[in-house]
Amino acid sequence: MAELGAHLTAASAGDDRPSIFEAVAQDSLMAAVKPALQHLVKVLAESNPGRYGFLWQWFDEVYALLDLLLQQHYLASCSASFSENFYSLKRIPMGGGRQQPLATAGLPKRQHWKSLLLLVLVPYLKGKLEKLVASLREEDEYSIHPPSSSWKRFYRAFLAAYPFVNMTWEGWFLIQQLSYILGKAQHHSPLLQLAGVRLVRLSAEDFQALEKKWVGAPSAQTQSMKSRVQAGVRKALSGFAFSLSTGLSLSVFFLQFLDWWYSSENQETIKSLTALPTPPPPLHLDRGPGSVPLPQLKTLCPLCRQIRLNATALSTSGFVFCYRCAYGYVKAHQHCPVTGYATELQHLVKLYSPEG
Repeated sequence: MAELGAHLTAASAGDDRPSIFEAVAQDSLMAAVKPALQHLVKVLAESNPGRYGFLWQWFDEVYALLDLLLQQHYLASCSASFSENFYSLKRIPMGGGRQQPLATAGLPKRQHWKSLLLLVLVPYLKGKLEKLVASLREEDEYSIHPPSSSWKRFYRAFLAAYPFVNMTWEGWFLIQQLSYILGKAQHHSPLLQLAGVRLVRLSAEDFQALEKKWVGAPSAQTQSMKSRVQAGVRKALSGFAFSLSTGLSLSVFFLQFLDWWYSSENQETIKSLTALPTPPPPLHLDRGPGSVPLPQLKTLCPLCRQIRLNATALSTSGFVFCYRCAYGYVKAHQHCPVTGYATELQHLVKLYSPEG
């Protein structure tokens, strides 16, 4: 039985294809980095909402921008994404001859830009769609729309269809991986096929070319002052990129550990670490132009100026509003109307009077 499965991990002498375990491992590498970074930003935002709240609010966009810069550098210099280069893999165009280009030569422009968009844009859109589905499900449970509204019928139909769409997407990847294991396909992922490339292992010539590129061999065109300045700038940028990639390679295991530590098996630990005491009321508030003034009577809602109904506090600031007022404002603006602290719907805390 072991002999039948040996081809999954060991390739033949003339085969440059990575094994399915290498291919799946490099896919899961970047998938583990984002949740760990997201938790770090969440801890910072909860410890100091006024300073780091915007990072949590725009985390997806900031991460996509950093991911774009990182993948662009590795595709241009190593013909691979960050995780693929980490596992000593590279991308080559489909339909080329048996003579493979060196990793330092980069991909053709068409395959380069298609690879970059599929590496960055697809995970970003998939994450946004998952957040939209989660928010619609939460809104469906605590909906304030009339039962017969067209919007409610639309997003309920969308929520009913999403599991089947997601199952089709994941099944597409699973079928592609099974075809790759059986030798019926050259790609383990449909995204590689859409980009027009395939993964191969780095050769000895690739390692030598990459080493020469990182070391920075002296160029013959260093006679004029302008060429010397350009060479110095390129060398400084290459050194910075190499230092950044080395730091990411060393820290990726730490990020994976954080991802495991704050997983569902350790929710009790998370709650104990984030269960901070209630802060005292602010003595002085730097109110911006859009801030809401506080009413004179403490029983009035700062938004509608009426006696509070279904009193609800914002855990980020401690101020109390009507539930409908706080829900609508936070959903539209994502911050506290009094302090301006970054706030989400999960920070709404329903208050119950002792009489009721």
